[in-house]
Amino acid sequence: MAPPLDAPAQTRINQLVAQAEQLSQRGQQDAALSCWRQVLALQPGHAAASNQLGAHALAQGDLVAARQLLDDAIAAEPGLAIAHANLSRVHSAQGNATAALEQIDLAIRADPLAWGAHMERARLLQAAGRPREAAMSWSNALGYMPEPVTRAPHMQAWIEQARAAIRENQEQLHAHLRERMEALLGNSERRELQRFEHCLDIVTGRRPFVTARPLMLPFPRLPAIPFFEREDYPWVAEVEAAFPAMLEELQGVLASHQAFEPYVKTTPGEPPAQFAALDNNLDWGAYFLWKDGARIDAHADLCPRTEAALAHAPQNTVPGRAPVAFFSALKPGVHIPPHNGATNTRLTVHMPLIIPPDCALRVGDETRTWEPGKLLMFDDTIRHEAWNFSDRLRVVLIFDVWHPMLTELERELVSQTVQGMLSYYGTGADLGEL
Repeated sequence: MAPPLDAPAQTRINQLVAQAEQLSQRGQQDAALSCWRQVLALQPGHAAASNQLGAHALAQGDLVAARQLLDDAIAAEPGLAIAHANLSRVHSAQGNATAALEQIDLAIRADPLAWGAHMERARLLQAAGRPREAAMSWSNALGYMPEPVTRAPHMQAWIEQARAAIRENQEQLHAHLRERMEALLGNSERRELQRFEHCLDIVTGRRPFVTARPLMLPFPRLPAIPFFEREDYPWVAEVEAAFPAMLEELQGVLASHQAFEPYVKTTPGEPPAQFAALDNNLDWGAYFLWKDGARIDAHADLCPRTEAALAHAPQNTVPGRAPVAFFSALKPGVHIPPHNGATNTRLTVHMPLIIPPDCALRVGDETRTWEPGKLLMFDDTIRHEAWNFSDRLRVVLIFDVWHPMLTELERELVSQTVQGMLSYYGTGADLGEL
């Protein structure tokens, strides 16, 4: 390990770095490179200097020097996204596509919103004969690309290539899903299928969605209703009758210090979640009885009457995804910022259990407070937020039910669509909370 720099040397390096950046902004690249070389002389392996000089060596075709400099940059600062991206280009120029893809994946992990890295990843995947993954990367690149860049003349060929790849993938996905559901679809002229056909067109990019804002699976011609009234659904009374039992079982869970987990858990490399401040944070905790369609036996066995009550509700079922049911705990002073859910084919249901003052839920422009024992049902694809501004814990039981306007056939078609998307992209694909 190199000895620490003394104060004058560090000051000089800081001055040179600032000067190099200013010169680059003014287009004086040779002068900027001179500054970077001085930085590297004072501090061998300096991350920014090694990256800049490595990028220059790459541009000059000196791949050996470029690789060494970029390796040095990453060794000094493993999270330097641009160095990983530049090293990916070196590997690509050397014909090592596997290493190039590994490095661009590391660049995206370090900076998930870097549209250029997503575009490079798409190009590499396309060349590797992996068009489905490439299409998802093209889509990410266009999604993160700033508006001025999308209008730049020199970007138009790349953008058209991206859009063409996305269109072709959407057509193939459309064919894949239709083939999977051929027996269910039967006579496509039937009126019962009209909404689903529209849904399939939206999922595969053929038509836009013009109502609420589901993140992953928009279903057309369902009215954007913020809150659904509990009195309209006979099953609600049966679930609400179990409120005392649910509260007792929750209190048992809390008293025995059963472990809640952070509700928001973004995996490395994903873009920041809608609730980034709560990521991997127990301020918003969850105690799952059912998760991703699987019963959490150790938890559900402690809450048999809660589980029995949920059996009265028309919970949505998608193998590998739903049902989901959990106690949602919001600590004092916590605000869940405005966000949108994945699909309007379901409603989110809250059974309020422990509700201190100064707690509320806003869906669209309508705000309601939780009342213990009375269900709240809402469309979570409408922008919504929640808060607990009290000095006590707030806990509700959350589960999902099918949207009441979906027919039995449409429910099965939605379930098959989600399963089909998972089989198409792979079970590890990020499809949100579908």
